[in-house]
Amino acid sequence: MFHLTISSELASRCPEYRVAAVYAEVTNTPFSEGLWQEIDSFTQELRATETPDTIKQQPAIAATREAYRRFGKDPSRYRPSAEALRRRLLRGLELYRIDTLVDLINLVSLRTGYSIGGFDADKIQGAGLCLGVGHADEPFEGIGRGPLNIEGLPVWRDAQGGIGTPTSDHERTKMDVNTRHILALINGYDGDEQRLREAAEMTQALLRKYADSDRETITYLYSKEK
Repeated sequence: MFHLTISSELASRCPEYRVAAVYAEVTNTPFSEGLWQEIDSFTQELRATETPDTIKQQPAIAATREAYRRFGKDPSRYRPSAEALRRRLLRGLELYRIDTLVDLINLVSLRTGYSIGGFDADKIQGAGLCLGVGHADEPFEGIGRGPLNIEGLPVWRDAQGGIGTPTSDHERTKMDVNTRHILALINGYDGDEQRLREAAEMTQALLRKYADSDRETITYLYSKEK
């Protein structure tokens, strides 16, 4: 497991922030029929019960949007990924089918409202990750987005640089069908540790069910370091 720390800059403006980390040895696949049945079921439920306004009021999403505002970032222009996924479904569009690990993380994010960084752990540089705030002109290649302006966004960094924000993760550490170790960081700007535990346990259960993760014990933690 990687050592997680939170920068003083982030902690001073978001003192309620907590993170749950899930690490596992996995087998990834291009597609899982059972997983997509769960995604389709959630999609139907969301479209029957939610509106764009109620999405913004979901506690985890609202807290992430507030964190953006505290750093001067417009959450309606740089949407947290959990909000963007829900909005996509409400527009009548389907989720992109990427691979089982990415689709699985997207389902947890959709269900919980947490923006989750899903990384190929073997591509992370160094033994630790620090959550800070993006700087002006800091290079960041968002997955499927190209260069992303991360100034004012919360950003997880490894020894080489930024790897994940609530809006997008970096191409360098993205998961693919060859991924054998996953690190999922569930970002809780709402500070609700019970909901984070439930999100971590949901992630664990789905990894066991669809990614053969029983080969290695999954662990999770709650970082309050400043």
